[in-house]
Amino acid sequence: MKLLFDQNLSHRLPAALDHVFPGSNQVRLIGLDRADDETIWRRALDDGYCIVTLDADFAEFSAMRGSPPKVIWLRCGNRPTAFVEGLLRKHALRIMTMGAADKLDCLEIS
Repeated sequence: MKLLFDQNLSHRLPAALDHVFPGSNQVRLIGLDRADDETIWRRALDDGYCIVTLDADFAEFSAMRGSPPKVIWLRCGNRPTAFVEGLLRKHALRIMTMGAADKLDCLEIS
């Protein structure tokens, strides 16, 4: 599963997690650092990304619209990049399983 990290998450995460989540990206790296949530949502949908965010906005989109794209809502607050990387590694199996689950649109991780 390839992840699209929201602007509030480090642009270093895709490279750090490439062997776990190949093909991942971050909004800044694809020119969407000033884009609104709707534009990011559409890009994730078009390019087959799962959105990873710290904000409730995409979780709300997911509740209203369903998936794709799937959403991973990190409920850990603003933490160092190494912490977020470790959290995603710890939950990698859950995240990959979510990708195949038709009835799971948003995964909350804390």
